[in-house]
Amino acid sequence: MTGSPAVRICAGSSSSNPSPSSRGISKSGTAQAGSPDAREWRPSVEIELTCRYDSALLAPATIVSPRTPESSHACSPRLTVRPDALAVIGLGAIGGSLAWQARLAGVPRVVGFSPEAADGVGALEAGAITELAQTPEQAVRGTQLVVLATPPNITLQLIGHLAGVLEPGSVLTDVASVKAPIVDRAVASGLAARFAGGHPLAGTHGSGFAHARPDRLKACVVYVCATGDAGEGAARCVMGFWERTLGAFPVLIEPAAHDRQLAWTSHLPQGIAYALSKALADRGLSGVSFGTGARDTTRLAASNPDLWLEIFRLNREPVLEALDGAGAALAELRRLVATGDEPALLAYLARAAAFRRGLDP
Repeated sequence: MTGSPAVRICAGSSSSNPSPSSRGISKSGTAQAGSPDAREWRPSVEIELTCRYDSALLAPATIVSPRTPESSHACSPRLTVRPDALAVIGLGAIGGSLAWQARLAGVPRVVGFSPEAADGVGALEAGAITELAQTPEQAVRGTQLVVLATPPNITLQLIGHLAGVLEPGSVLTDVASVKAPIVDRAVASGLAARFAGGHPLAGTHGSGFAHARPDRLKACVVYVCATGDAGEGAARCVMGFWERTLGAFPVLIEPAAHDRQLAWTSHLPQGIAYALSKALADRGLSGVSFGTGARDTTRLAASNPDLWLEIFRLNREPVLEALDGAGAALAELRRLVATGDEPALLAYLARAAAFRRGLDP
Protein backbone atom coordinates (compact mmCIF):
# COMPACT_ATOMS: atom_id res chain seq x y z
CA MET A 1 0.00 0.00 0.00
CA THR A 2 1.43 3.32 -0.95
CA GLY A 3 1.25 6.50 1.03
CA SER A 4 3.09 9.75 0.55
CA PRO A 5 2.64 11.96 3.58
CA ALA A 6 4.09 15.44 3.26
CA VAL A 7 4.55 16.89 6.72
CA ARG A 8 5.75 20.33 7.75
CA ILE A 9 5.87 21.09 11.45
CA CYS A 10 6.53 24.64 12.55
CA ALA A 11 8.47 25.15 15.76
CA GLY A 12 6.37 24.18 18.75
CA SER A 13 6.63 25.23 22.34
CA SER A 14 6.63 23.39 25.62
CA SER A 15 5.41 24.25 29.05
CA SER A 16 6.07 22.82 32.46
CA ASN A 17 3.37 20.68 33.94
CA PRO A 18 2.42 22.34 37.23
CA SER A 19 0.70 19.36 38.78
CA PRO A 20 2.79 16.48 40.15
CA SER A 21 -0.20 14.16 39.82
CA SER A 22 -1.27 15.21 36.34
CA ARG A 23 1.04 12.69 34.69
CA GLY A 24 1.51 9.03 35.46
CA ILE A 25 4.64 7.06 36.23
CA SER A 26 7.61 7.94 34.07
CA LYS A 27 9.89 5.18 32.85
CA SER A 28 13.15 4.96 34.72
CA GLY A 29 15.64 7.42 33.37
CA THR A 30 13.09 10.00 32.16
CA ALA A 31 11.86 13.13 33.88
CA GLN A 32 9.33 12.46 36.62
CA ALA A 33 5.88 13.98 36.46
CA GLY A 34 5.72 17.53 37.71
CA SER A 35 9.49 18.00 37.71
CA PRO A 36 11.01 21.11 36.10
CA ASP A 37 12.14 18.92 33.18
CA ALA A 38 8.71 17.40 32.57
CA ARG A 39 7.44 19.15 29.46
CA GLU A 40 4.42 18.66 27.26
CA TRP A 41 4.30 19.40 23.56
CA ARG A 42 2.16 22.27 22.30
CA PRO A 43 1.49 22.94 18.61
CA SER A 44 2.31 26.38 17.33
CA VAL A 45 1.36 27.18 13.79
CA GLU A 46 0.78 24.47 11.22
CA ILE A 47 1.25 20.92 10.13
CA GLU A 48 0.56 20.07 6.52
CA LEU A 49 -0.35 16.45 5.87
CA THR A 50 -1.64 14.60 2.86
CA CYS A 51 -2.20 10.86 2.67
CA ARG A 52 -2.51 8.89 -0.55
CA TYR A 53 -3.43 5.23 -0.82
CA ASP A 54 -3.37 2.71 -3.61
CA SER A 55 -7.01 1.65 -4.04
CA ALA A 56 -5.95 -1.32 -6.18
CA LEU A 57 -4.93 -3.13 -2.99
CA LEU A 58 -8.37 -2.82 -1.45
CA ALA A 59 -11.04 -5.51 -1.75
CA PRO A 60 -13.64 -4.04 -4.17
CA ALA A 61 -16.64 -5.76 -2.61
CA THR A 62 -16.39 -4.09 0.77
CA ILE A 63 -14.17 -1.05 0.47
CA VAL A 64 -15.17 2.58 0.47
CA SER A 65 -12.72 4.57 -1.65
CA PRO A 66 -11.16 7.42 0.31
CA ARG A 67 -11.59 10.96 -0.98
CA THR A 68 -8.70 12.80 -2.52
CA PRO A 69 -6.34 14.76 -0.24
CA GLU A 70 -8.26 17.90 -1.16
CA SER A 71 -11.21 16.76 0.98
CA SER A 72 -12.54 19.47 3.26
CA HIS A 73 -11.98 17.21 6.25
CA ALA A 74 -8.23 17.55 6.70
CA CYS A 75 -6.13 15.75 9.26
CA SER A 76 -6.05 17.36 12.65
CA PRO A 77 -3.17 19.82 12.98
CA ARG A 78 -2.01 17.95 16.09
CA LEU A 79 -1.76 14.56 14.46
CA THR A 80 0.91 13.37 12.08
CA VAL A 81 1.48 9.88 10.80
CA ARG A 82 4.04 9.60 13.61
CA PRO A 83 2.55 11.53 16.54
CA ASP A 84 4.71 13.17 19.16
CA ALA A 85 2.41 11.93 21.92
CA LEU A 86 0.33 8.75 21.81
CA ALA A 87 -2.04 7.37 24.43
CA VAL A 88 -2.86 3.66 24.56
CA ILE A 89 -5.72 2.64 26.85
CA GLY A 90 -5.37 -1.07 27.47
CA LEU A 91 -1.96 -2.76 27.45
CA GLY A 92 -2.83 -6.34 26.62
CA ALA A 93 -1.65 -8.38 23.65
CA ILE A 94 -2.80 -5.84 21.04
CA GLY A 95 -2.54 -2.57 22.96
CA GLY A 96 0.82 -3.51 24.42
CA SER A 97 2.14 -4.51 21.00
CA LEU A 98 0.88 -1.29 19.44
CA ALA A 99 2.51 0.88 22.10
CA TRP A 100 5.75 -1.11 21.92
CA GLN A 101 5.94 -0.89 18.14
CA ALA A 102 5.18 2.84 18.18
CA ARG A 103 8.04 3.42 20.61
CA LEU A 104 10.45 1.46 18.42
CA ALA A 105 9.24 3.46 15.42
CA GLY A 106 10.31 6.67 17.12
CA VAL A 107 7.21 8.02 18.85
CA PRO A 108 8.88 9.95 21.70
CA ARG A 109 6.03 9.88 24.22
CA VAL A 110 3.71 6.91 24.66
CA VAL A 111 1.39 7.07 27.66
CA GLY A 112 -0.29 3.85 28.71
CA PHE A 113 -3.13 2.95 31.02
CA SER A 114 -4.22 -0.49 32.14
CA PRO A 115 -6.64 -1.60 34.86
CA GLU A 116 -4.34 -4.60 35.28
CA ALA A 117 -1.31 -3.49 37.27
CA ALA A 118 0.89 -6.30 35.93
CA ASP A 119 0.26 -5.26 32.33
CA GLY A 120 1.11 -1.64 33.03
CA VAL A 121 4.29 -2.43 34.91
CA GLY A 122 5.31 -4.98 32.30
CA ALA A 123 4.84 -2.45 29.50
CA LEU A 124 6.83 0.17 31.39
CA GLU A 125 9.68 -2.21 32.16
CA ALA A 126 9.83 -3.41 28.54
CA GLY A 127 10.05 0.14 27.25
CA ALA A 128 6.73 -0.19 25.41
CA ILE A 129 5.51 3.01 27.10
CA THR A 130 7.26 6.04 28.54
CA GLU A 131 4.63 6.81 31.16
CA LEU A 132 2.03 4.81 33.04
CA ALA A 133 -1.10 6.82 33.80
CA GLN A 134 -3.36 6.13 36.73
CA THR A 135 -6.61 6.86 34.86
CA PRO A 136 -7.73 7.00 31.22
CA GLU A 137 -8.33 10.75 31.60
CA GLN A 138 -4.76 11.22 32.73
CA ALA A 139 -3.45 9.12 29.86
CA VAL A 140 -5.03 11.23 27.12
CA ARG A 141 -3.77 14.53 28.52
CA GLY A 142 -1.40 16.23 26.06
CA THR A 143 -1.65 13.47 23.43
CA GLN A 144 -2.45 13.76 19.73
CA LEU A 145 -3.71 10.24 19.08
CA VAL A 146 -5.63 8.04 21.53
CA VAL A 147 -6.01 4.30 20.92
CA LEU A 148 -8.63 2.32 22.85
CA ALA A 149 -7.29 -1.24 23.05
CA THR A 150 -10.02 -2.55 25.32
CA PRO A 151 -12.90 -5.06 25.08
CA PRO A 152 -15.92 -3.78 23.10
CA ASN A 153 -18.12 -2.92 26.10
CA ILE A 154 -15.37 -0.93 27.77
CA THR A 155 -14.57 0.75 24.44
CA LEU A 156 -18.21 1.85 24.15
CA GLN A 157 -18.08 3.31 27.66
CA LEU A 158 -14.74 5.04 27.16
CA ILE A 159 -15.81 6.75 23.94
CA GLY A 160 -18.58 8.59 25.75
CA HIS A 161 -16.46 9.14 28.84
CA LEU A 162 -13.44 10.58 27.06
CA ALA A 163 -15.30 12.66 24.46
CA GLY A 164 -15.21 15.72 26.69
CA VAL A 165 -11.60 15.43 27.84
CA LEU A 166 -9.71 14.81 24.61
CA GLU A 167 -7.18 17.46 23.68
CA PRO A 168 -8.36 19.93 20.99
CA GLY A 169 -7.60 18.48 17.57
CA SER A 170 -6.67 15.02 18.82
CA VAL A 171 -8.01 11.87 17.13
CA LEU A 172 -9.53 8.81 18.79
CA THR A 173 -9.48 5.25 17.44
CA ASP A 174 -9.88 1.68 18.68
CA VAL A 175 -8.94 -1.92 17.84
CA ALA A 176 -12.13 -3.89 18.61
CA SER A 177 -13.31 -6.63 16.25
CA VAL A 178 -16.87 -5.25 16.12
CA LYS A 179 -17.21 -1.89 14.41
CA ALA A 180 -20.78 -0.73 13.74
CA PRO A 181 -21.85 -0.23 17.40
CA ILE A 182 -18.57 1.50 18.21
CA VAL A 183 -18.70 3.88 15.25
CA ASP A 184 -22.33 4.66 16.11
CA ARG A 185 -21.34 5.47 19.70
CA ALA A 186 -18.59 7.81 18.50
CA VAL A 187 -21.05 9.72 16.31
CA ALA A 188 -23.60 9.90 19.15
CA SER A 189 -20.86 11.25 21.43
CA GLY A 190 -20.10 14.15 19.09
CA LEU A 191 -16.86 12.65 17.75
CA ALA A 192 -17.87 12.13 14.11
CA ALA A 193 -15.01 14.30 12.85
CA ARG A 194 -12.43 12.98 15.35
CA PHE A 195 -12.96 9.22 15.42
CA ALA A 196 -12.10 6.34 13.10
CA GLY A 197 -12.63 2.72 14.06
CA GLY A 198 -9.76 0.27 13.62
CA HIS A 199 -9.31 -3.49 13.70
CA PRO A 200 -5.91 -5.09 13.15
CA LEU A 201 -6.08 -8.70 12.00
CA ALA A 202 -3.33 -9.81 14.34
CA GLY A 203 -5.15 -11.26 17.32
CA THR A 204 -4.07 -14.10 19.57
CA HIS A 205 -5.86 -16.37 21.99
CA GLY A 206 -3.52 -15.10 24.70
CA SER A 207 -4.31 -12.03 26.76
CA GLY A 208 -2.29 -9.53 28.74
CA PHE A 209 1.01 -7.80 28.08
CA ALA A 210 2.78 -11.15 28.44
CA HIS A 211 1.46 -11.90 24.94
CA ALA A 212 2.46 -8.51 23.46
CA ARG A 213 5.23 -8.52 20.85
CA PRO A 214 7.13 -5.57 19.39
CA ASP A 215 6.45 -6.86 15.87
CA ARG A 216 2.97 -8.39 16.24
CA LEU A 217 1.33 -5.71 14.10
CA LYS A 218 4.06 -5.47 11.46
CA ALA A 219 2.65 -6.03 7.95
CA CYS A 220 -0.80 -7.01 9.24
CA VAL A 221 -4.01 -5.92 7.53
CA VAL A 222 -5.91 -3.29 9.51
CA TYR A 223 -9.51 -2.44 8.77
CA VAL A 224 -10.33 1.24 9.29
CA CYS A 225 -13.92 2.53 9.47
CA ALA A 226 -14.83 6.18 8.97
CA THR A 227 -17.86 7.69 10.70
CA GLY A 228 -19.11 9.06 7.37
CA ASP A 229 -18.23 12.18 5.40
CA ALA A 230 -17.35 14.08 8.56
CA GLY A 231 -14.83 11.45 9.58
CA GLU A 232 -12.86 11.11 6.37
CA GLY A 233 -9.97 13.19 7.66
CA ALA A 234 -9.71 11.21 10.90
CA ALA A 235 -9.80 7.96 8.92
CA ARG A 236 -6.97 9.12 6.68
CA CYS A 237 -4.91 10.08 9.72
CA VAL A 238 -5.49 6.73 11.42
CA MET A 239 -4.63 4.90 8.19
CA GLY A 240 -1.46 6.97 7.90
CA PHE A 241 -0.47 6.09 11.46
CA TRP A 242 -0.96 2.38 10.87
CA GLU A 243 0.94 2.44 7.60
CA ARG A 244 3.78 4.86 8.31
CA THR A 245 4.40 4.29 12.01
CA LEU A 246 3.44 0.64 12.49
CA GLY A 247 4.23 -0.74 9.04
CA ALA A 248 0.77 -2.25 8.59
CA PHE A 249 -1.59 -2.29 5.61
CA PRO A 250 -4.72 -0.21 6.33
CA VAL A 251 -7.91 -0.92 4.40
CA LEU A 252 -10.92 1.40 4.52
CA ILE A 253 -14.25 -0.43 4.93
CA GLU A 254 -17.83 0.34 5.92
CA PRO A 255 -18.58 -0.64 9.56
CA ALA A 256 -21.52 -2.89 8.68
CA ALA A 257 -19.57 -4.60 5.90
CA HIS A 258 -16.72 -5.19 8.33
CA ASP A 259 -19.03 -6.83 10.86
CA ARG A 260 -20.64 -9.09 8.24
CA GLN A 261 -17.27 -10.17 6.90
CA LEU A 262 -15.65 -10.75 10.29
CA ALA A 263 -18.65 -12.79 11.41
CA TRP A 264 -17.51 -15.38 8.86
CA THR A 265 -13.74 -15.01 8.95
CA SER A 266 -13.16 -14.46 12.69
CA HIS A 267 -16.24 -14.87 14.85
CA LEU A 268 -17.43 -18.11 13.22
CA PRO A 269 -14.05 -19.89 13.59
CA GLN A 270 -14.01 -18.77 17.22
CA GLY A 271 -17.50 -20.12 17.78
CA ILE A 272 -16.69 -23.43 16.12
CA ALA A 273 -13.58 -23.80 18.29
CA TYR A 274 -15.74 -23.25 21.38
CA ALA A 275 -18.37 -25.72 20.17
CA LEU A 276 -15.79 -28.40 19.39
CA SER A 277 -14.05 -27.89 22.72
CA LYS A 278 -17.35 -28.16 24.58
CA ALA A 279 -18.26 -31.35 22.71
CA LEU A 280 -14.91 -32.87 23.58
CA ALA A 281 -15.20 -31.74 27.19
CA ASP A 282 -18.68 -33.23 27.46
CA ARG A 283 -17.27 -36.49 26.13
CA GLY A 284 -14.91 -36.66 29.10
CA LEU A 285 -11.84 -37.71 27.11
CA SER A 286 -8.41 -37.35 28.70
CA GLY A 287 -5.91 -34.87 27.35
CA VAL A 288 -3.37 -37.52 26.37
CA SER A 289 -5.72 -38.75 23.65
CA PHE A 290 -5.63 -35.46 21.76
CA GLY A 291 -3.10 -35.08 18.98
CA THR A 292 -2.04 -31.96 17.12
CA GLY A 293 -5.25 -31.91 15.08
CA ALA A 294 -7.50 -31.53 18.10
CA ARG A 295 -5.14 -29.06 19.73
CA ASP A 296 -4.82 -26.94 16.57
CA THR A 297 -8.54 -26.78 15.86
CA THR A 298 -9.44 -25.92 19.47
CA ARG A 299 -6.67 -23.36 20.07
CA LEU A 300 -9.04 -20.39 19.76
CA ALA A 301 -11.24 -21.80 22.52
CA ALA A 302 -8.53 -20.81 25.02
CA SER A 303 -9.46 -17.15 24.39
CA ASN A 304 -11.08 -14.96 27.03
CA PRO A 305 -14.77 -16.04 27.28
CA ASP A 306 -15.87 -12.64 28.62
CA LEU A 307 -14.47 -10.92 25.54
CA TRP A 308 -16.21 -13.28 23.16
CA LEU A 309 -19.50 -13.01 25.01
CA GLU A 310 -19.40 -9.29 24.18
CA ILE A 311 -18.47 -9.87 20.54
CA PHE A 312 -21.20 -12.45 19.97
CA ARG A 313 -23.75 -10.16 21.59
CA LEU A 314 -22.75 -7.01 19.69
CA ASN A 315 -22.54 -8.81 16.33
CA ARG A 316 -25.43 -11.19 16.95
CA GLU A 317 -27.24 -11.20 13.59
CA PRO A 318 -24.17 -11.59 11.33
CA VAL A 319 -22.83 -14.30 13.67
CA LEU A 320 -26.14 -16.16 13.57
CA GLU A 321 -26.07 -16.08 9.76
CA ALA A 322 -22.53 -17.48 9.76
CA LEU A 323 -23.43 -20.18 12.28
CA ASP A 324 -26.40 -21.20 10.13
CA GLY A 325 -24.09 -21.49 7.12
CA ALA A 326 -21.60 -23.61 9.03
CA GLY A 327 -24.42 -25.71 10.46
CA ALA A 328 -25.67 -26.43 6.93
CA ALA A 329 -22.18 -27.49 5.84
CA LEU A 330 -21.85 -29.77 8.88
CA ALA A 331 -25.29 -31.27 8.20
CA GLU A 332 -24.25 -31.95 4.61
CA LEU A 333 -21.11 -33.71 5.82
CA ARG A 334 -23.17 -35.87 8.17
CA ARG A 335 -25.57 -36.78 5.36
CA LEU A 336 -22.73 -37.79 3.03
CA VAL A 337 -21.13 -39.97 5.71
CA ALA A 338 -24.48 -41.52 6.64
CA THR A 339 -25.48 -42.35 3.07
CA GLY A 340 -22.06 -43.66 2.07
CA ASP A 341 -22.00 -41.45 -1.02
CA GLU A 342 -18.23 -41.65 -1.42
CA PRO A 343 -17.88 -39.66 -4.68
CA ALA A 344 -19.87 -36.77 -3.22
CA LEU A 345 -18.03 -37.02 0.10
CA LEU A 346 -14.67 -36.96 -1.69
CA ALA A 347 -15.75 -33.88 -3.67
CA TYR A 348 -16.83 -32.18 -0.43
CA LEU A 349 -13.49 -32.90 1.26
CA ALA A 350 -11.47 -31.94 -1.82
CA ARG A 351 -13.22 -28.61 -2.15
CA ALA A 352 -12.56 -27.82 1.52
CA ALA A 353 -8.91 -28.89 1.23
CA ALA A 354 -8.34 -26.77 -1.87
CA PHE A 355 -9.82 -23.72 -0.15
CA ARG A 356 -7.60 -24.12 2.91
CA ARG A 357 -4.46 -24.69 0.88
CA GLY A 358 -5.25 -21.57 -1.09
CA LEU A 359 -5.07 -19.47 2.06
CA ASP A 360 -1.34 -20.10 2.42
CA PRO A 361 1.16 -17.99 0.45
